[in-house]
Amino acid sequence: MSFDRLIEKIIELKNPTVVGLDPKLEYVPEFIQRRYLDSDGWTLKAAAKAIFDFNQAIIDEIHDIVPAIKPQAAYYEMYGHYGIRTLEKTIRYAKLNGMFVMTDGKRNDIGATMEAYTNAHLGTVTIGGSDIEPFGADALTVNGYLGTDGIEPLLKVCRERDKGIYVLVKTSNPSSGELQDMKMADGRTVYECMGDMCEKWGEDTRGKYGYSAVGAVVGATYPEMLTELRKRLPHTMFLVPGYGAQGGGAEGLKGGFDENGLGAIVNSSRAVMCAYKKEGCDEHEFAKAARREVIRMREDICQYINLK
Repeated sequence: MSFDRLIEKIIELKNPTVVGLDPKLEYVPEFIQRRYLDSDGWTLKAAAKAIFDFNQAIIDEIHDIVPAIKPQAAYYEMYGHYGIRTLEKTIRYAKLNGMFVMTDGKRNDIGATMEAYTNAHLGTVTIGGSDIEPFGADALTVNGYLGTDGIEPLLKVCRERDKGIYVLVKTSNPSSGELQDMKMADGRTVYECMGDMCEKWGEDTRGKYGYSAVGAVVGATYPEMLTELRKRLPHTMFLVPGYGAQGGGAEGLKGGFDENGLGAIVNSSRAVMCAYKKEGCDEHEFAKAARREVIRMREDICQYINLK
């Protein structure tokens, strides 16, 4: 299964982290911006080219120590079709370098529309008798609040093409509790119900490590709930946002991992991309600074878990 491949990369690199490549043009060093803005003008095309160079350099520096990247689709969509092309190129470049790629798209719909989202990000489209993979990510974040109708098209592709999904369960944002913490008639919270649905949706896709193709997004900013959900959802792989910039600490993350230090992968985005700004180093050293930050993050988290 897809998450078996991810877990094996985590074990190989002794690193349960993923880098969110969510670049704004302002994150890109001036010397890279100038390379394209001077030749192509102040255009979406130039911005997208600069962002790809930025992504490529970071991937070159981190692929040997970080198992995965997580590009957030919105940061590419805002640069129009040039940005979409950069997303595709970033995914393919990371995979060529042996990285697992999870697209953060939080897609949510039913029927033919959800099939279209699924085929775009995880599957293929047929053109003239040939099956072509538009983006080719290994996993996709999705919103499960339309129920099984919105998840079943994804499950079909997960089974057929060795892909995975992460369903929003308990998100890291401050207002998540407005809905997710509400009690239902049976006494469960909404997030508990969604987690239970993840277990059910994935029950026939469990791999050799016990985790299914249906994961859950559970925020680092709610460590007690992270621990509670790990016990409740033994077959569900967690994607954990909110570490660092949003206030989630490494010690609070340990409850999201199983007894072998597996079952979760922790995301960091801006802290990695902008590490050179935080360090105050020369902007030409931005990729080296990103490498130093992911090593720091790995050591910070691994001191609290028993990754075997």
